[in-house]
Amino acid sequence: MLTEKRNKRTPKHVIFIVQLQYQFMRYLLFLLSFTPFLAFSQPSNSWDEEKIEVKKGMTQNTILSASVLYSEGWADLAQPKFWKQIMQLSPDSCLINVAATRNIVARMSLRDWNAQSDDEKGAYRDSIRTMLSLDEEARIFVTTGKNDFYKFQVVYPDLQLGVEAFERYNVDPWYAQAILLIESPGQLKKSRSGAYGPFQLMPRVARAQGLTVNRYKDERSDFDRSAYGASRLISRVCIPEAKRILNAHNLEFNENDLWFRLFVLHVYHAGSMNVAAVVNKINPEKGGQSLIQAMWVNSAAQFGNNSQNYTQLALASQLILDEMVHAECDYILRCSVED
Repeated sequence: MLTEKRNKRTPKHVIFIVQLQYQFMRYLLFLLSFTPFLAFSQPSNSWDEEKIEVKKGMTQNTILSASVLYSEGWADLAQPKFWKQIMQLSPDSCLINVAATRNIVARMSLRDWNAQSDDEKGAYRDSIRTMLSLDEEARIFVTTGKNDFYKFQVVYPDLQLGVEAFERYNVDPWYAQAILLIESPGQLKKSRSGAYGPFQLMPRVARAQGLTVNRYKDERSDFDRSAYGASRLISRVCIPEAKRILNAHNLEFNENDLWFRLFVLHVYHAGSMNVAAVVNKINPEKGGQSLIQAMWVNSAAQFGNNSQNYTQLALASQLILDEMVHAECDYILRCSVED
């Protein structure tokens, strides 16, 4: 039996609706193709006034100025001064210092220090406490030089790449510069805790920010992907958490203030829960430099010595960078000059 085929015509209103749906889908796909750009578009010259162009011969690099460290007195603090010396000191030497203040008592070779017995080392520490009228529980540290780790000349070319990457993702580029200078600078070393890459991201954190980290591929070793993950972590986790902690104590802040940036760095390094714990212990009445200094001498939860040191290292490295470019460059230009 033959089946008759009927050629029914589609009503015009149905055709019109289908055409509208088609056009809408094309427009939606067009927008989606630009989603990364829209989500992380560069702000309107938000940080231009802080950027400087450093020129040496035919080479030009754009970095962030360290002028605020001098104008606000950070450069005069004992802690950044101490870490500047450590970062430029060879590992065969050490500085004897008071932990709470980072005041330097003596400098000696590491071999001479290690040649002493434990009793002799203890007696030497006691003599320092007596000489400086310190409490008997005051910690006296012996800190070895670390110029074998802090390779500022090597990491210097990466700073502009980090600044440009963070700006592409609409994140304050100061963080890129600060992190690159102190987190495995110029090296691709994996820390004992498993952090890896130029921005030293932990595997779980990197995956949470969209990076592939498995037995076959680790995108943390790729500079651009690592910068992408770090910028997302800063903007989506660290800054919001920093604000939450400060708001809980009714502390006023400005996101472009140096002390706020340093506070965010503490969250980046120690995690928000540990930072919240130490701030709760301090119970500050105001933010600013005084809060950061209080964090350098207080501990709580997992916020210990390494966490206290983190922003001291950030300040010291910025000062070294500033001295380095002024000593070696042909000239420096501000990227934004007011009329």
